[in-house]
Amino acid sequence: MLLDYSECGDEAQPSPKHMKLFTDSPPSPDHQFCSSTTSMASDSAHTPSESLREDDGPKRSCLVCGDIASGFHYGVASCEACKAFFKRTIQGNIEYTCPAANDCEINKRRRKACQACRFHKCLRVGMLKEGVRLDRVRGGRQKYRRTTESPFSLQMPVKKVSLEDNKLLKSLISCEPDPLYALPDLTVSDADFLTISTLADLYDRELVSTIGWAKQIPGFTELALNDQMRLLQSTWGEILTLGLAYRSMPAHAHTLHFAPDFSLDEKQARECNATELFTQVLGVVERLEQCGINREEFLLLKALVLTNSDVRLQDNQALHRLRQNILQALHDAVATIRLRDAVVQMQSLLLCLPSLRAADAALRRYWLSVRHQGSVPMNKLFVEMLESHMR
Repeated sequence: MLLDYSECGDEAQPSPKHMKLFTDSPPSPDHQFCSSTTSMASDSAHTPSESLREDDGPKRSCLVCGDIASGFHYGVASCEACKAFFKRTIQGNIEYTCPAANDCEINKRRRKACQACRFHKCLRVGMLKEGVRLDRVRGGRQKYRRTTESPFSLQMPVKKVSLEDNKLLKSLISCEPDPLYALPDLTVSDADFLTISTLADLYDRELVSTIGWAKQIPGFTELALNDQMRLLQSTWGEILTLGLAYRSMPAHAHTLHFAPDFSLDEKQARECNATELFTQVLGVVERLEQCGINREEFLLLKALVLTNSDVRLQDNQALHRLRQNILQALHDAVATIRLRDAVVQMQSLLLCLPSLRAADAALRRYWLSVRHQGSVPMNKLFVEMLESHMR
């Protein structure tokens, strides 16, 4: 089950103490497949869904309504009806209102009963708004506005922007936090308890570091303060997971490197009841390795993840502008680094986003379970960020 980001922190208000931590914390130091996940696909080029149809294999079910899926659309397996509904909603910038309690059942028979809950379920299972082309019109492909200059919606610049001239990338390099080291309590004799408590402490300190990092991203602090907090509340798990996955490459090592001096293998994860979390994060590691992500791409993708939220904000247009700036900087960096295969690389990087969201859901389930058991101390900031989506 994927997390419904439309509910993440919509009504949550940060406590005065942690609002102060957010505003006053010191800056940090320097450190699947889908047809329409990215709007970078060419009108005329074959999309992954066209080449990955599984007519001869077992039938997949639409993750939204349960009907037979026609392929992978906008990041997930879905039927033509839900694909068209999601596309129509995004292109028309339509807002729906549920007449009930925003928990209507969505299945093949009732999928038209509540458009609001159907759209929320599309988002919850991982459909990506960024995958919808906004420049298309009714009436078929013959009316699409075509360009021979680039298959990107964000046009490939005629003059490539060098990495040195990529201002956002330079800012991200300078504000990347230093690695955190584990601080295990050596007085604890139980190995499993020690592992979980060390992880909880690492996550808490990474959250503080992530808040300081976000404040230094150009344009982020121009958002309303509550919007900044809601973005962090809904994306912190994906941000930390992306960093963990990047540190844990190559995937064949089957080890997650939480810190330079603290790693977890499959056996240790199983002993801590963290098998699902381990498996999901390792899946992200494999995706990053498949696309050969480098440091510059990682830094820009991490910033993009911060803005890739469906949470309702006071000023969604400001978020859209920030996200477009980051996406353009990532686009410029990939065009410079990858030269001939920039299009494919952009698609590969954006296709990592659904697996990050799935890992985030597993992360929240795991730590909520630990919290419920009450056997491991968890700092207040970690608990508040973990439980913010439940309010």
